[in-house]
Amino acid sequence: MKQSVLIAGLGLIGGSLALNIRDFEDITILGYDTNKSTLDYSKMNGIIDEAYTDFEEAVKLADICILAAPVSITVDLIHRLNTIPLTKELLLTDVGSVKTLIMNAASKLNSGKISFIGGHPMAGSHKKGIQAAKKQLFENAIYVLSPTENSTEDQLATLKKLLAPTKCTFLILDSEEHDEMTSVISHFPHLIASSLVHQAKNWQKKHPFIPKLAAGGFRDITRIASSNPSMWRDIFFQNKDKMSVLLEDWITEMQQLKQLIDSGEKTKIETYLTQAKDYRDGLDRKEKGAILSFYDIYVDIFDQPGAILKVIELLAQFNISIKNIEILEIREGITGVLRISLQDKNDQQLSHAVLTKHNYETVIEE
Repeated sequence: MKQSVLIAGLGLIGGSLALNIRDFEDITILGYDTNKSTLDYSKMNGIIDEAYTDFEEAVKLADICILAAPVSITVDLIHRLNTIPLTKELLLTDVGSVKTLIMNAASKLNSGKISFIGGHPMAGSHKKGIQAAKKQLFENAIYVLSPTENSTEDQLATLKKLLAPTKCTFLILDSEEHDEMTSVISHFPHLIASSLVHQAKNWQKKHPFIPKLAAGGFRDITRIASSNPSMWRDIFFQNKDKMSVLLEDWITEMQQLKQLIDSGEKTKIETYLTQAKDYRDGLDRKEKGAILSFYDIYVDIFDQPGAILKVIELLAQFNISIKNIEILEIREGITGVLRISLQDKNDQQLSHAVLTKHNYETVIEE
């Protein structure tokens, strides 16, 4: 029997999920969005089968509904479900990056026909909107699922099967675990990255050449500050209590670090840096966490046409899958550094051997 899956919110995440669910021939994909041009684009490009601007009309037809809107809108849609008379069972999930608020709203659903399982695919892009949707967005990413008391193991299995084409890795967490961990490793670092950019911008008043010098490490550590501001505003607002606690922790840490710097105690400063290095290096043991890490290899290349292509072609000959590639530093006429991220240690070691054999200077990040 053919099932209907409703994607409520056709942005980057919703559109990318729809492209993956397309793999199932026995599923009709319904799309709901308040933006008609988004619906038109989705229908024209075969991302969805049917388009709706009325959530009530669409959800009544669905067997499974994925709420892929911002957290505040997702909560509103959950509340609306209490006013919609459903005639068949509905498996409901979401993609929100802050889970507690959504799970609390879901716990107040009074329809006996709705079963809710929280969800959060930990993947994204610097781009946004339906035009940025791509099938490969979730590949190798962690997809957090948070079952509730009114959901069953069979429904969890159904949801996993539906999401299987994404090639993600599922992780089961309750909402409190999810929000605390993502606050520490995702939300809070974004706030710090933004603050570092503001600090550089303020110092630019005294040193106009700062933008020219702010490359390499500075660009790396502040990269996430380039993400969608309105999305992060909502995340910080919805998760403000945990962000406030982490800020207090950070302020205390910075005060202690300032005392170390002011005291000039070199041994204690080195110990502080060593402890940070040891912990950070320990994260590279590749145990599965909330965000997957990669095995990196650094390759020296020259600024000349086809330099990057030659490296990629060499690795492709040995079926080495590149997960990410980045130019760290290259200036006209001199050597630059290419950082290649690989999914496993075997690919890292093989890449090192292949490139070294072809006279490339490489460094492996252990």
